[in-house]
Amino acid sequence: MDKNTMRLNVDHLLIQALQEDITSEDVSTNAVMPSYQYGQVQLICKEDGIIAGLEVFERVFYLLDENMKVKFYVKDGDAVKNGQLLAEVSGDVRVLLSGERTALNYLQRMSGIATYTNRVVSYLKGSKTKLLDTRKTTPNMRVFEKYAVRVGGGNNHRYNLSDGVMLKDNHIAAAGSITNAVKMAKDYASFVRKIEVEVENLEQVKEAVEAGADIIMLDNMSV
Repeated sequence: MDKNTMRLNVDHLLIQALQEDITSEDVSTNAVMPSYQYGQVQLICKEDGIIAGLEVFERVFYLLDENMKVKFYVKDGDAVKNGQLLAEVSGDVRVLLSGERTALNYLQRMSGIATYTNRVVSYLKGSKTKLLDTRKTTPNMRVFEKYAVRVGGGNNHRYNLSDGVMLKDNHIAAAGSITNAVKMAKDYASFVRKIEVEVENLEQVKEAVEAGADIIMLDNMSV
C-alpha cells in the first residue's frame, strides 16, 4: 500500500479506529505510567498463514507517535509460521500499550482474508480461472479488505459504485430488458467504463452478448 494511498485513504480510518478505543485517554496506561518509558515488543505469529497489513500495523503506532520504530522481518504476502518473529516495535511504552489492539485488529483481519484467499487461489492453480472479490465488504474496511485479497493472490472486482457499470436484475427490470439497460448504460456512462451484466440463464447470456456487454456475470448458475 503506497504512501499516498495510506495518507489520503487510510489515515482517517485508522484515526477513527483509535478514537473509538481511546475516547478521552487510556486510563489504565496513564495510571501506571505517567511519563515516558522506553520499551520494545515483538510481533510473534500465532498461526500459519499469509501475512497482510504490516504497513497498516506500523501506521497505527506512527499516528500516535512519529518517533516509534518498527522493524519488519517479513513482508506482506509472505507465508508465515506459528512462532515466527514478524516484527519488533520500539519506543514509548505508553504508545505500545494504547495502540497495540487497534494495530493487531487490522493485521489479524487482513491476514485472515489473505490466508483464506490464498487457499482458494491454490485450488485454481493450473487453470485460467481468476478469483475475484466482492463489493460486499465490512463498512469502513473496504480499502483494507480489498488490499488483503490482492495480497492473497486474488483479484479485485469493482471497488465501488462509481468504478464501473454493473447491471443487476433490478436495473434490468427498471429498464425493461437487458438490451435496453445496456443501451442506456452506453449512452450515459463514459466509454472507458466497462459494462457488466448479471444473468441467470443462457437466453440472457445471448441477449447480453448481442447488446454489447463487456462482462457477463453468471448468477447462481450450475456448471
